Amino acid sequence: MDFELSEEQSLLKSTLAHYLAQQYDFAKRTAASRSEPGCRADIWQGLASDLGLLGVAVPLDAGGLGGGAVEQMIVMEEAGRALLLEPLAETLFQGGWLLQKCGAAGLLPLIMSGSVRLAVAIGEPDMRFDYEDIAAAATRHGDGWRLCGHKAVVMAAPWATHFLIAARTSGARGDAHGISLFLTTPEANGLTLHRYQTLDERRAADMELKDVSVEAGALIGEEGEALALLEEMRDRAIAAQAAEATGLLDRLVRDTVDYARQRKQFGQPIAAFQALQHRIVDMHMHVELARSAAVLASLKLDAPATERALASSAAKVTIAKACRFVGQNSVQLHGGMGMTDDLPIGHYFKRATVIETEFGGEGWHLARHVRLSRQLPV
Repeated sequence: MDFELSEEQSLLKSTLAHYLAQQYDFAKRTAASRSEPGCRADIWQGLASDLGLLGVAVPLDAGGLGGGAVEQMIVMEEAGRALLLEPLAETLFQGGWLLQKCGAAGLLPLIMSGSVRLAVAIGEPDMRFDYEDIAAAATRHGDGWRLCGHKAVVMAAPWATHFLIAARTSGARGDAHGISLFLTTPEANGLTLHRYQTLDERRAADMELKDVSVEAGALIGEEGEALALLEEMRDRAIAAQAAEATGLLDRLVRDTVDYARQRKQFGQPIAAFQALQHRIVDMHMHVELARSAAVLASLKLDAPATERALASSAAKVTIAKACRFVGQNSVQLHGGMGMTDDLPIGHYFKRATVIETEFGGEGWHLARHVRLSRQLPV
């Protein structure tokens, strides 16, 4: 199989890398994370107007770039390397993808222009990673719907102009059928956001739905049939996040090597010590394993559901181990400086730590992989 990037893909990668290197200064990024709204509007608009990047996941016939899995991987790897705060994955590869699959493409031009940002509200306080446990309810009310319930840790919600909310229109918690998707805005009556900053310096919110009235057109996709879509979206989100992790882990190793060449003990750089050389080699190996897992998960996105899910869970387990090993060793080799906010490494470590458990932890994905493997024909 040919893993070389095409000329267009190479140009996308180099252009985005150059833009972020020039425009996404780490000091400005840190300042933005510590103030409101927590991201840089100029960068988001620049990605839209200067690069046209926000159309990368939009089909050609809708005016986008028509990018696929490889383009997603390129964008997210560079986003990880720059430690981008802005909600690229949530808007393009999660919410935007769901809109396309549900036949609600009306917002795509606004996404490409940078005026729409999306957040997907799935998780709840009383559930973990099994989406069939969604309990938030949507009941018919006149010509529309009324939403009730709670959503937890909705990533990028404070930045979003629109929400995609998963709610149960029939059945009981644990049923595979009966889950639907609704599109609404933060201004909807009865919708309350409790905003906060996450460990990795991004923004999230818990959401209260108290008799939120939405029109009939807020229901997108087939009523009661959203579970399969949400599970596919999670696999795609994991593939995107695996690519992001590859970029940030690569940066962690690079910074650690540079530091080891400068830091001296007993009159010589610590990079000269054989034990530390072996440690850094192990870190490199974890990054390469993570990169391979990210490539496999991306290439399997259009495979049958079981095959796609197996690759996704395998990638998640591999990425979780790599984030933990590379992150912890990077901090250890930096000593006390590794835990300060003065160096980028501490910020990268925080993001790596969050990636470990987002969209399901290592144990959950191991169990999922075993369960799905048993379904394959012998």
